[in-house]
Amino acid sequence: MCTMAVAQTTHGALHYELFDLVAPWQRPAAPILFHHGIGSSRLLWRGWYPALADRYRVAAFDMRGSGQSFVPPPDADWSLESLIDDLFAVADAAGLDRFHLVGESMGGTVALAATLARPDRIASLTVSNGAHLGASIQRVEVWRGQLDAGGLAGWSRAFMLDRFHPDALSAEMATWFEHQQAQWSGESILKALGVLIGTDLTARLQEIVCPVLLLHPDGSPFIPVSVMAELHRLLPNARLNVIGPARHGLPFSHAAQSARLLRSFLDSSEPPNGR
Repeated sequence: MCTMAVAQTTHGALHYELFDLVAPWQRPAAPILFHHGIGSSRLLWRGWYPALADRYRVAAFDMRGSGQSFVPPPDADWSLESLIDDLFAVADAAGLDRFHLVGESMGGTVALAATLARPDRIASLTVSNGAHLGASIQRVEVWRGQLDAGGLAGWSRAFMLDRFHPDALSAEMATWFEHQQAQWSGESILKALGVLIGTDLTARLQEIVCPVLLLHPDGSPFIPVSVMAELHRLLPNARLNVIGPARHGLPFSHAAQSARLLRSFLDSSEPPNGR
């Protein structure tokens, strides 16, 4: 069963979907909440659901500025704290008390910060192609110029080359992804990027004691493997999988493989018969 719903915040409405395909005679495990990054939407995660949905309820939302969720006005304040509040507003609306949190790219950074903010709510954390230190992220300084020169379509076209190897997607998948990237507003892209670049979670990473899975492409133009290796070293209870050949769009181009790794990780941290 798929439920489409809205989490109301003081800033606007966040749209989310909740899939519950767990057999009624089976006690479900802790649910999963997915958080995407810049230029994407909740639909990014659809390729992950088949490997998970027989045991785990899964929820995914459109972050502010994307999909069906509210687009903040140009003068709106974007902050890491407000994005954390958005995440927990969705979790509360969906009835997710304690859950497995999965974030990719900027969503991974927000997920790290959310785990630090409310460790009691997080059963486990998974970060895909994300960074704990915004200053370590490369190439994004060209985004403003791409937006000025080519508009959203030009920015999205250039971003596709950083996300995917030429043969990584079918033509239909590539067309869809490039189009949905261009649905973001330039203002939302740059405001979200400003939050990301200004984030440094390094000093507090040792406080994250829940199980952590790190998934990373071998060829992200934005976040070198060395950055994820540092994150792995700084987290007390983490495992790292480097996947290739892949660029920054790993969660989409390698959805099935990533989901299988997540499933194995979650099953190892859950009691055999769920909670």
